[in-house]
Amino acid sequence: MLRRSFPRQYLISLRNASTLSAALKRQAPIDVHPEVEDALASGKPVVALESTIITHGMPYPTSLEMAQSVERIVRSTGSIPATIALLGGRIKIGLHPAELERLADQRSNQTAIKLSRRDIAAAIALKKDGGTTCSSTLIFAALAGIKVFATGGLGGVHRGGENTMDVSADLHELTRCPVGLVSAGVKSILDIRRTLEYLETLGVPVVSYAETNDFPAFYTRRSGLQAPWRVNDPKTAAQILHTHWQLGMSNGALFAVPIPAEYEAVGSTLQEAVEQAVRESEQQHISNLGKEVTPWLLKRVGELTEGKSLASNVALIENTALVGGQIAVEYAKLARDIHDQDQCYPVTRIPEELSTARGSVSSIDDLEEQPLPDALLIVVGCAAVDITSQPLTDSDLGHQSTSPGSVSMSLGGVGRNIAEAAHRVLSSCGHGFSAATMLVSAIGDDSFGRLISDETRMLGMRTDGLIPVHGGRSPVCSLLLERSGGLRAGLTSFVIQARKLISTNRPKLLAVDGNLSPETLEAIVSECLRNGVDVFFEPTSVVKSAFILPAIARNLDQPSWSPIAFTSPNLLELAHLYQQAQLLDLTSHDRWWRVVDDLGLGSKFRTDLELLSRRDASDYCPSQGSLAFLVNKGIAQMAINLLPFFRHLVIKCGDLGVIVVMRLTGDDAVQSSWSAESTNCHARYVVSHSSTSGDIVVLQHFPALRLPSDTLINTTGAGDSLVGALLAALVQSPKAFNAVGSLQHTIDTAQQAALLSLQSPCAVSPLLSSLHEQLSQRH
Repeated sequence: MLRRSFPRQYLISLRNASTLSAALKRQAPIDVHPEVEDALASGKPVVALESTIITHGMPYPTSLEMAQSVERIVRSTGSIPATIALLGGRIKIGLHPAELERLADQRSNQTAIKLSRRDIAAAIALKKDGGTTCSSTLIFAALAGIKVFATGGLGGVHRGGENTMDVSADLHELTRCPVGLVSAGVKSILDIRRTLEYLETLGVPVVSYAETNDFPAFYTRRSGLQAPWRVNDPKTAAQILHTHWQLGMSNGALFAVPIPAEYEAVGSTLQEAVEQAVRESEQQHISNLGKEVTPWLLKRVGELTEGKSLASNVALIENTALVGGQIAVEYAKLARDIHDQDQCYPVTRIPEELSTARGSVSSIDDLEEQPLPDALLIVVGCAAVDITSQPLTDSDLGHQSTSPGSVSMSLGGVGRNIAEAAHRVLSSCGHGFSAATMLVSAIGDDSFGRLISDETRMLGMRTDGLIPVHGGRSPVCSLLLERSGGLRAGLTSFVIQARKLISTNRPKLLAVDGNLSPETLEAIVSECLRNGVDVFFEPTSVVKSAFILPAIARNLDQPSWSPIAFTSPNLLELAHLYQQAQLLDLTSHDRWWRVVDDLGLGSKFRTDLELLSRRDASDYCPSQGSLAFLVNKGIAQMAINLLPFFRHLVIKCGDLGVIVVMRLTGDDAVQSSWSAESTNCHARYVVSHSSTSGDIVVLQHFPALRLPSDTLINTTGAGDSLVGALLAALVQSPKAFNAVGSLQHTIDTAQQAALLSLQSPCAVSPLLSSLHEQLSQRH
């Protein structure tokens, strides 16, 4: 059966339902970790984690070790952890390692506050650091579209709450946040019976995640009270949450997970300490201190039990993290099934226009019979079959209960799209380039593999780089190559053949996409460097953007040049690359220090950059703001710090345009027209000349081209088309970036290619085959 999938961006808009995007449009102070953002956008499982347990619940360094352990456990299930906190007045959904340590080290960060709903706005306004409680974590998880939240214990009705009205805000938050909260029940310092009664009044489902209906009591597996519902597997738990979504219900659910059995023995001892701590709090009037009561009680219980309670605390939250991760994985499957199920759409054949523009080859047979010249450009990456659906507009739907539309099938995959775009642009330049582009990709020996091969041939592209993997399955509606499960068996032979194609063709340029494994990238990059072939790396996604770093690490000792000639990250991928390079200590390598020193950047460069950042990002749309993000978001700093690894960075900024950051050295610096240039903010570039090494650093912004209104059709291949056009330009003129005019023309051409694909039903617009003709007419 043919599976039909919506285009990725369409799914993103459906999933997020505008809550987070609306907040960001209002310039809400929210920073979503790139890995979390990528996971949410692509429908991967995510688990929210609170941070009050880090800032107020445990002593340092146990607090840090626990937080790191919990994130590792969530990852072990296949989910992405999103620890939520407030840092410097900004909400963080997902934390970098340094941010996690900043929160945990109470000795150097003693002013971190405990953050509930009532505290959020004031804490942000005053630029505070804070740990999020269950209630505020629920708020931000719901805002981001995260469906599962794992924590230690839920707040509730305090003892004597019938008189003091001391009831945790956690309970009310569960009535308005559609999130599954996974905990070891209610904190044992509270009145568990009244808490369950209050949850019943609020209409919050309480589910025992165990073999019985016994409701756990934090340190012990049984409280003597019963939960109204029981499940014992993550799939059923996920179905409860998914049913809430299907019915449009706005409340969450509580999944109570008993502490691991091996900690049951000390549970009664710990409970005695809890009772004593509660009595002391009443005697010392600490019970009247509001939100300070819980941290005091937990600390006192730890003292009375000589640390035994701390070990149990860690164990129970690690256990809930495991269960939470498993539930999130099952929920992601259910959400994915909703979008992948068969729809009432007519399936159309591969568009006629895909068979046009075959270059100068008169027939398919001619292409196969003629001896092929060496490829000038090799693209190694994923080839797949894309199945794209497009629903009708609301006005077309009328009162129908189904969602009719159309489904079209075309070739896809990042590497394949880039190769097609480069082939179309090069073919438009004349007969000599009709066989210049070789796509090297593993395909299955199935019907989709044959389709990929046949349709590639029909496009006029050479197919001698398509490597069949016997017994493998071709990717369908997937940007995955080696991790899709279908092509892994033949990877050794694929790498061997790919290396052979590199050494025999010796292309001017080789492009790789991030769908390749780090091991494969390392082998291919090393082969290119041995043969003097420049490498262009397309990151593909935030997480995969770092797959190139092991290859860089292996080749950092190469003289003079940076190992990778070009890369084309977007802003999120750039940030992830920079962060991961730091984590891998690449920025501590002697080679990195030598290159950075040779750049010779000083106060003038910083001043010039500051001046450039004041310019409008767009020449025709003032609402897009200025280029301040170059400085405020650290874009320029991150890019420059990556120059020892990448000689040229072409940063895709969406509707903010393109930023090129590059380093010229040796003869390239001397012979380049940039050697006679200085900073020109009017022309949107900053130039720095090192007085010691002679190196030249260039940072230039290119505003986005105007997209005619109401012409956007498809976003799936715009970035790939931009990269393909760049590759085509570099094959024709390897030094295209070395002159002001040629760089401007190259980026303008690449952006024009992206615009054409945005306005086409195909991932790569067939109009790229006449791109040079269109540009000539325009000028």
